[in-house]
Amino acid sequence: MAEPRVPGDDPGTLELACGETVHARDIDMGMRDVRCDCGERHAVVVDVHPVSRFVPESIADVLRETIETADEFPEFGIAHVMGIVLEEFPDEVAVADVSEDGSIGYAIVWVTDFDSRRLHETVVELLVELMEHAASHGDSDTASAFEEQMLEFDVEAFVEQYREQRDFESEVDTPV
Repeated sequence: MAEPRVPGDDPGTLELACGETVHARDIDMGMRDVRCDCGERHAVVVDVHPVSRFVPESIADVLRETIETADEFPEFGIAHVMGIVLEEFPDEVAVADVSEDGSIGYAIVWVTDFDSRRLHETVVELLVELMEHAASHGDSDTASAFEEQMLEFDVEAFVEQYREQRDFESEVDTPV
């Protein structure tokens, strides 16, 4: 017999910042955005997405090699990226742990108040800040060189070019 539930106690239900709800079962691993009843599109990220969804694999490799994790994840990955986003925008990110539901296909899902393009720009900005912070702990020449390069870095142009190369309109995209 089915067990009665209190509305909102289903771990697969995400309460979005816009006030609407979406269930993890309605989110496919290939989705980048979900069209919401509020009329907006919200970015979707699941734990099986690679960091290279946002930055080239070579940068994702450097992040994995240089950042030591102090949690259950063996290396820096999408959960850490989304943790940084969640820390910066706690009221704009809904997250659900659906690891107990084997029919879904992933364990964690994040849905942001902003669309996938804005999320992409936000992630790149936050990763650049993380790398600037790391570079500042190195020698001063390296830190200065990195800071100079970042002054010329155009996040919007990078995201535009990267999204073109990755062909996010297709369901099957591959790392650059």
